[in-house]
Amino acid sequence: MIGHLQTIVASLLPPPRVALQRSRWETPDGDFVDVDFAGAPGLPRLMVLFHGLEGCSDSHYARRLAQALPAAGWRVAIPHWRGCSGEPNRRPRAYHSGDSAEVDWMLRRFGVQVDAIGISLGGNALLKWLGERSDAATAIVRRAAAISAPLDLPACGVALDQGLNRLLYTRMFLSTLKPKSLAQLGRFPALFDETRMRRARTFREFDDLYTAPMHGFRGVDHYWSSSASGPFLEHIRVPTLVLNARNDPFLPEEALLAASRKAAPCVTLEFPRRGGHVGFPGARLSQRLIQHFRA
Repeated sequence: MIGHLQTIVASLLPPPRVALQRSRWETPDGDFVDVDFAGAPGLPRLMVLFHGLEGCSDSHYARRLAQALPAAGWRVAIPHWRGCSGEPNRRPRAYHSGDSAEVDWMLRRFGVQVDAIGISLGGNALLKWLGERSDAATAIVRRAAAISAPLDLPACGVALDQGLNRLLYTRMFLSTLKPKSLAQLGRFPALFDETRMRRARTFREFDDLYTAPMHGFRGVDHYWSSSASGPFLEHIRVPTLVLNARNDPFLPEEALLAASRKAAPCVTLEFPRRGGHVGFPGARLSQRLIQHFRA
C-alpha cells in the first residue's frame, strides 16, 4: 500500500513553475514532435528527458527536473512522444514502450553529445536503445539514467491489469489513450475495430488492438516481450543509472530483480525499498541524478 501512496502523492503535489521554450521538429516520415527546453542556451551541457506514458513537459517529474538541472549546469530538453504535446499528430503512428527508433532519431537530431534521462516508459525505451546501440551509443550519450523503467514489460502488463492497479492506473491511462486512438480512427478509417476499442478495459486489450499492430508487432505478447529493456542491460556501454523502487506497484520486485540480473558493469542498479512508481521525493531524486551525471 505504501507504494501506491508514494506513487499517487508524488503526482498530486504541485510541481514548480518553470519557463519553457517550445521548438517543433519535422520528422523524416512527415510528422512532427514538439521539444520543450528549460534553462539558458549557454549552459555547458544538454540533458534530454524522455517522459513516461501519457506524460509531457507538465508532468510532475519533468517540472521538478527542469527546475533543478539548469541550476546545476544543464539545459533541459523534453521531447514529446507523438500525440503527447497537446496537438494531434499528422500520421497514425503513435509511440510505444520499446520505441528505440524514435529515441535514436531524437538524440541524433540534437547534433551534440548529450546526457539522457528516461522516466518509466521513456526509461524503458532509452535503456533498450542504449543496449541496441551498445558501443556506438557512447558517441551520442555521455551518461544516462532510467527511473522506474518497466524492465519486464510482460510482468508489468499483467500487474497493471489486475486488482487495485487496474482501478488506479490502467483506468487513468486508458482514459486518455482510448480517446486519442478513436480520434485517429476518425482521421484514418479502418485502423482498428471501434467497438472493441470502446470496450477495452485492460492494457492487454488496448495494446493488442492498437499499439502492437500500429507499430509493426504481431500482437500484444510480441510487443511486450520484444520491447522489454531488461534483456538489453548486458549490452549497455554508456555509464547508466537504473533506479527502481522495490515497492513499485507497476513492476513486482521478483520481476525487477530477475530482469536486471545480467546488467553490464557500467550499469549501476539502485533498488531502494520504497519510492513507488516515480514517487521518489523530488529533491532527493534530483540530487541523486546530479551526483550520477557529475561523476
